[in-house]
Amino acid sequence: MSRHPTTDPAWVVALAALLLSFSVVAAPAHAAAATDAQKMFAWAAIDRNAEAIATLSDNIYYFAELGMQEHESAKLLVETLRAIGFRVRTGDAGFPTNVWAEWGSGLPRIAIVTEIDALPEGSQTPGSIERKPLIAGAPGHMEGHNTHAGVTVGAAHALKLVMERDKLPGTIVLSYGPAEEQLVSRPFLVRAGLFKDIDAAMLIHIGATFGTGVGLMNYGAVSAEFTFRGKTAHGAQAPWDGRDAVDAVVLMDTGVNALREHLRPTARAHRTITHGGIQPNIIADLGKIWWYVRDDTGPKAMENFSKVVKVAEGAALMTSTTLTHEVIASAWPQLSNRAIAEAIQKNIENVGLPAWTSEELDFARRFQKSVGVPEMGLATRAVPFGTRPQSFASNDNGDVTWVVPSGYFQFPASVPGISYHNWVAGVTPTMSISHKGQVAGAKVLAATMLDLLTDADLLARAKAQFAQDTKTTKYVPMLPPTAKPPLDLNREMMEKYRPEMRKFYIERKPVFK
Repeated sequence: MSRHPTTDPAWVVALAALLLSFSVVAAPAHAAAATDAQKMFAWAAIDRNAEAIATLSDNIYYFAELGMQEHESAKLLVETLRAIGFRVRTGDAGFPTNVWAEWGSGLPRIAIVTEIDALPEGSQTPGSIERKPLIAGAPGHMEGHNTHAGVTVGAAHALKLVMERDKLPGTIVLSYGPAEEQLVSRPFLVRAGLFKDIDAAMLIHIGATFGTGVGLMNYGAVSAEFTFRGKTAHGAQAPWDGRDAVDAVVLMDTGVNALREHLRPTARAHRTITHGGIQPNIIADLGKIWWYVRDDTGPKAMENFSKVVKVAEGAALMTSTTLTHEVIASAWPQLSNRAIAEAIQKNIENVGLPAWTSEELDFARRFQKSVGVPEMGLATRAVPFGTRPQSFASNDNGDVTWVVPSGYFQFPASVPGISYHNWVAGVTPTMSISHKGQVAGAKVLAATMLDLLTDADLLARAKAQFAQDTKTTKYVPMLPPTAKPPLDLNREMMEKYRPEMRKFYIERKPVFK
């Protein structure tokens, strides 16, 4: 599902060239939210627990669980968070693998929002530039969501230590939503009211660069499956007695392609046929097609989707079939708050990029050469503030950002030019490049959380900015009121591969100090 700006080689190449030739542009200045001593204390804790951060994310890499089936990953998160003193629960909004953790008490309540799911057919031997699945056909982390666990728990643990030492008020909240790759859980969590008392939120994602942004960060999307039903007949003997549901699928596909001319240039629509008949000489009485419909705002995405529904209705009319459709998931574009982004940028600049070794730089260049992108090595400068373009991808945590002032950043834990949603992205998530990037990301996350917890002025400015950003565009759920969590999503595939995948699980578990 989610491709991010760092997954597009053209974007990465252009950005990297910019960063190599220009100095970092500082974010607008603002009052310090926490003392340098507090941040240094947190950063020391993160450095001290670098091994635990890596071990946690490496475990989840080898679990490689698809959305809605993150059982081992959720279990390890629960155990790890409870071991460091967090109150943890699962099952909110009807999602067995949803993990919600809290520490502290009172206000403000600041949330960290992320995900840990893998992708189908992404299995890959870590460190191997050549295609070498651990298990052929099995799922794998080819977008690096496993790293999110290490960054968030590492930051939360360090933040807790600071708050305990200095007796800081406030509550840390961690939310791990299932099935981000299918845009599933966060609209349900918002609908269930989990974020109604959150004062601000932080969103993170793995990247090849270190940066934040302002405004709309990605696209809105609606995910829906269309089901056509007809009547079977012998394809040679009496096809006139049949009503072909697969014809309806094909006509819908053709119709949406014709519709593209009349959509805005920003629109995106892509699909996969999930049921295309049984065999050629049987007129199919069932046809299914799964669509993602996107645009650069939530209202535009909903408008486009309504037009796609009309095309489906026309296809059913032309084939004398019946039509039903189910919205499986949806996502508003992520809305990044300027006040929070300014605080993030300052912390990124203070933390800086990891110190890469010559071996890591050499590996990155060889990796880049193998996939045919410029051999630029690894990022050495932060992204200049305000230069990040809106991504065409989507992430269901966007819904959170329309009900809570939110900041977003990506941390440098992958190789520039290496595309996500491709097996090549499964090469590095357990390597030292990733581990160093996770430590840097955890430091920025902990520091910005400290800012939000301790600086009332920052929080007030974030809320004022949020009010301004949402003044003309109000959040309206794209998710139908009748929608339910798709509990069986990806179950069959995980049950098929999990027994073999267990052989690669690592025995050591994270221990935070």
